[in-house]
This record gives sequence, structure tokens and C-alpha cells, in this order.
Amino acid sequence: MLLKKIGHNIRELRKKAGLSQIDFAVAVGIDRSYLSEIENGKRNLTVMLLQNIATILSVKIEDLLA
Repeated sequence: MLLKKIGHNIRELRKKAGLSQIDFAVAVGIDRSYLSEIENGKRNLTVMLLQNIATILSVKIEDLLA
């Protein structure tokens, strides 16, 4: 359940930032398919990756977890 919520928040913030999956994945340094699995709540992510995502989206980690 938590992974789905985090994935949903990442997707919504990415779209709000006007970034495609491929552009965002490249910026984060991961494969687009891995990003898709994260956004669909199917993959775990490390704290370091979560921090990188938050930095690129200009939000706090808490915003991704809310």
C-alpha cells in the first residue's frame, strides 16, 4: 500500500513538473521501465533514490511519502 502511494505521488509530481517518464528517468539515473514499476507501486526504492527523486522534483522526501 505504501509503495503504491509513493509511486502515485511521484507520478503526479513528475507530471506537474511537465516531465515525461523517459526524461525523468534519465535525470534520476534509472531506466524508464524501473521508473514505471516504481510509479505503479511494484518496486522498492532506496532512500538515496528517493532523495534523488525529491531533489529533481524540488520537493521534500515527506512530500513523496504523504
